[in-house]
Amino acid sequence: METQALPLVFTVPDMMCGSCGKKIVAAVQGIAPEAIVLTNPETKEVQVTTTQSWEAVKGAIESVGFEVTV
Repeated sequence: METQALPLVFTVPDMMCGSCGKKIVAAVQGIAPEAIVLTNPETKEVQVTTTQSWEAVKGAIESVGFEVTV
């Protein structure tokens, strides 16, 4: 049975621009190539639809230098 992709929402306070968003998209898709990643620097919100766990996606975002808050 295939795991269902779920939408996850992260707050990334230090995401300032589209370039930051691109780094986050690349990091998340590095661990989950099928992930749909939407970033919004204005609201500091990242929405990820993936089968990966919240912790795994959080780790990917943090691995490229961004803090994730709840």
